[in-house]
Amino acid sequence: MLGAGSFPASAARAARPAPIDVQIVAFNDFHGNIESPPDVPTIGLADGTELKQRLGGVSALAAAVQRLRAGHKRTITVSAGDLIGASPLVSAYFLDEPTIDAMNAVGLSLNAVGNHEFDKGPNELTRMQRGGCQKYTTRIPCRLEPFGGARFSFLAANVFDRSGATIFPGSAVRRFGPVRIGFIGMTLQGTGTLVTPAGVAGLTFADEAATANALVPKLKAAGADTIVLLIHQGAKAPTTFQQSGCEGIAGPIFDVMDKLDPAISVIVSGHTHYAYVCKLKRAGAERLLTSGGKYGYLVTDIRLKFDPRTHALRDSSAMNVPVRPELGGDPQIASLVKRYAEAAAPAAARVVGRLRSPAPKSETDEESPAGDLIADAQLAATWPQSRGAADLSFTNATGVRTGLQTQADGTVTYGQIFAVQPFGNNLVVKSLTGAELKDLLEQQFKVENGQPKLASMLLPSSNFRFSYDLSRPEGQRIVSMTLDRKLIDAARRYRVTVNNFLASGGDGFSVFAREKDAQDSGLDLDALEAYLGGNPAIVGGRVTRMETSR
Repeated sequence: MLGAGSFPASAARAARPAPIDVQIVAFNDFHGNIESPPDVPTIGLADGTELKQRLGGVSALAAAVQRLRAGHKRTITVSAGDLIGASPLVSAYFLDEPTIDAMNAVGLSLNAVGNHEFDKGPNELTRMQRGGCQKYTTRIPCRLEPFGGARFSFLAANVFDRSGATIFPGSAVRRFGPVRIGFIGMTLQGTGTLVTPAGVAGLTFADEAATANALVPKLKAAGADTIVLLIHQGAKAPTTFQQSGCEGIAGPIFDVMDKLDPAISVIVSGHTHYAYVCKLKRAGAERLLTSGGKYGYLVTDIRLKFDPRTHALRDSSAMNVPVRPELGGDPQIASLVKRYAEAAAPAAARVVGRLRSPAPKSETDEESPAGDLIADAQLAATWPQSRGAADLSFTNATGVRTGLQTQADGTVTYGQIFAVQPFGNNLVVKSLTGAELKDLLEQQFKVENGQPKLASMLLPSSNFRFSYDLSRPEGQRIVSMTLDRKLIDAARRYRVTVNNFLASGGDGFSVFAREKDAQDSGLDLDALEAYLGGNPAIVGGRVTRMETSR
């Protein structure tokens, strides 16, 4: 028998108010892939099985977002950067306006800027936000229809102009019933080395953790019950698409995380193109860390539960959901994509040359047939005296966006080579001494967690070879360098071709930025097209990693 004033436990539970649920649908590193990319990724599913099929496309992405949001009263869709930039032809040919228009239709609310948002400089990025058809270049004006700009907000908390102001707001507060969530958006501090430096002249990219922490009091004063960080920085996992779990995940995002204010409870990350969902406790705070990989292959379904009385965050969870085109798409967005695809089709289908075999890309950003091909094309375009009298050429492995597949008859189209090199970089020929060449190649390495590793590889033309040994001390890791099978002379000056991104010190290669004896030698894509017209062969083995120890 129950005593006076007692109630059954079930009745007490029934009287307890339910938690307040909030959903965040997130993705990152979309890179203008409004059509389903041709690559077939392998996705590890939560049940231990694998899904291997074509995924993505913005029409299917919109439908996936709609399915996930169905039935949720409190929901928001966000992106963690590189929404645009390094895009396929169907978007890039129209200055990524199709991607912005499509994301308006998807219902995107917030986008933290990433490094590729700055590919064409801050003025063009501002046009992406505000709209308008001012020409970026005289060659490619706004096309097809007026451009109204993004109806969602760019966030750039750690990007400051010369006046000390942020170029976009750094944070936003969104209300979900009685709960308020603060959002902070930013790119990685190293953005200035990942974009052509001339394009971000006058901008400062501040420390991520310090910037985020400085905004916490402001967001708390605005009533934020918890804070979500949308940051274009991330980690790498043992597999490219890891569904759940923290095992084996490492990278610079953890250095940021360990310095964050405990009020920041969820981190939506990006940049590395790895997918993961990880909940862990570090530096005294439990946080949920997510990434949806790249190209709209996945969307991340994040669920937050808040106490109905205090509005404190009680639980968080997430799952990466594959974007499967066979499950249907959004008709309005499919029509938009079709319109732009048809407009770009004549340019995309134009045959530019032939390859004897496909030229794949390295998934680890090391030497690859695709990178070797680009380096050889650059040298072929710039060895004539009138074009720079180049002795050798380098391209950056991180700038090789995808592999180059041939058609059934071996031909290659403009659309295919544009996907490989979508930046529209100019080629620049500079003079470096042999000693400076060694200094340059030593800049490929960095120390992370006390261990030396490859930071960014330079891929040489076929007449240049180098070897390296990570076990050697800093500044001594380049073991040998040869040009046309002859050892490099430290005192001799060599003419070296690179793209303008590298020429101005991009990817941390500051040796290039010191050199002033430069000649502009045309567009990188034009060089690749001309080279493919000669039915070239690709010879690898240009970079050798030594396994000796000291």
